[in-house]
Amino acid sequence: MSMGLGVVLIVIGAILTFALNVDVGWVDLDLVGYILMGAGVIVFIIGLVLMLRRRRTVATSRTSVDPRTGETVRRDETSAPDEPV
Repeated sequence: MSMGLGVVLIVIGAILTFALNVDVGWVDLDLVGYILMGAGVIVFIIGLVLMLRRRRTVATSRTSVDPRTGETVRRDETSAPDEPV
């Protein structure tokens, strides 16, 4: 969701900066557009980092010898940290 918000902010900022030629006396629309584009880039990067952080997995492999039979036992476990419940 935050990546989509970032794209929307970038698009609105680009429209305000490059497409509109309206002269408003109390605000500079070009500056507002640049601020929105900068905020959109920051929100997009934060969303991307959070998405990549969520998809990280941890794989653990353990090898041991069963004392009763003498056979080698291998256990593989995979988990995803910070997974929402």
